[in-house]
Amino acid sequence: MWNNRMLLTGLLLCVAVASGAQSAFNMISRNRNISASNYCIYPDSVEPPMTEAPRGKKPFYISHYGRHGSRYLSNRKGYDIPYRILTKADSLGKLTPTGKQVLQDLRMILNDSEGRWGDLTGLGKRQSRDIARRMMTHFPEVFEGCANIDARSTTVNRCILSMGSAMQQMKALNPALNISMKASKADLWYMNYQDTLLRKSMETPATQEAYKKFCAKRIKNPRLMNLLFNDPEYVKEVDEEWLNYYVLKTALIQQNTKMGGKSNLLDLFTFEDLHRFWQRENAWWYFTYGPSPLNGGKQPFTQRFLLRKMIADADSCIRLPKPGVQLRYGHETVVLPLTCLLGINGFDSQIMDLEQLEPSGWWACLVFPMASNIQIIFYRSSPKDQNVLVKVLLNEKEVRLPLPDALAPYYHWKDFRDYYLKKLNAYEE
Repeated sequence: MWNNRMLLTGLLLCVAVASGAQSAFNMISRNRNISASNYCIYPDSVEPPMTEAPRGKKPFYISHYGRHGSRYLSNRKGYDIPYRILTKADSLGKLTPTGKQVLQDLRMILNDSEGRWGDLTGLGKRQSRDIARRMMTHFPEVFEGCANIDARSTTVNRCILSMGSAMQQMKALNPALNISMKASKADLWYMNYQDTLLRKSMETPATQEAYKKFCAKRIKNPRLMNLLFNDPEYVKEVDEEWLNYYVLKTALIQQNTKMGGKSNLLDLFTFEDLHRFWQRENAWWYFTYGPSPLNGGKQPFTQRFLLRKMIADADSCIRLPKPGVQLRYGHETVVLPLTCLLGINGFDSQIMDLEQLEPSGWWACLVFPMASNIQIIFYRSSPKDQNVLVKVLLNEKEVRLPLPDALAPYYHWKDFRDYYLKKLNAYEE
């Protein structure tokens, strides 16, 4: 029975991945904004179903790490590059009417963003509130009475405000909550640790060559150049690769701001353009923060201190009769490698050929949209129950882990703890 169950599970996963591999272009065709990679807005329009907990088990503790909500572009470089290229062309009379309109849109977006670089937007605040509300709705037992909420953030403003927005929502729903908030450099060793040695090994000659080859047929866009410029000879002087890249990136991040409905930049691009951009971004994130064998497959271990801290905190909390919730607010550069380190839904897959990322189902956009989050929900029948179970949610959806799955998506805490501590210890040794 056990072997048959595992075989069936494996087959279902293979079918899911295979069918998903055919739909990346279709996914973008249905929603252009999904091509934005880490600029995607949070997918909260449909609440996924939840698997009923094993008999007698109730949630009693939540451990969480989440990215800040929607933000403005973090610096003006991404806007300056296309703006300066088009401003120069305009001064020389080289822009078409469409090119002039694009320049006008860029100027409008640049003016709106000035002084707000990296700031949380109104949408970002709403995302954090909504996630907090749903967490309380799905797991009300954890938030009963004077439950303790320990919320921590990195020292970046957008993360602090995301934390504050979530706490405001929780307090509004239950004024009795005992909420503690903290944003300190003292916590950055695990909240936003970026290993210097691993970062240096991120872009090896092998990764650079593979990425250059992968992008070679995906970087230029002659159709866009014809739309923007009235002189084919002048186009030869333009940095076509970066103009195409940054105009599209500028267009895609506006879904996070109030300018999303005021600009038509995204209409410049076909679904094929968007798909190629998505492929480039997906490949870049794979070898920089994913388990790419091209640079040793170790990048996810940048989050080893966070995972070890989450395990240690849980060991302490489950000894308490009513531990409450631990919330941590940070960045996508933590959410993605942590997802890979945990092996959530096969995101620990080591794929040598970048062309195989998409058909293999390794899609970073599914992991780290704005406000992305990992929630570990703990279950037991009573404070005396030693058989603690856990369920992991990625962006509020139940996931599979590389653990014995007889109860999946529920797993024994002992199996979870032993498996990941062994993995962390093996790396450190």
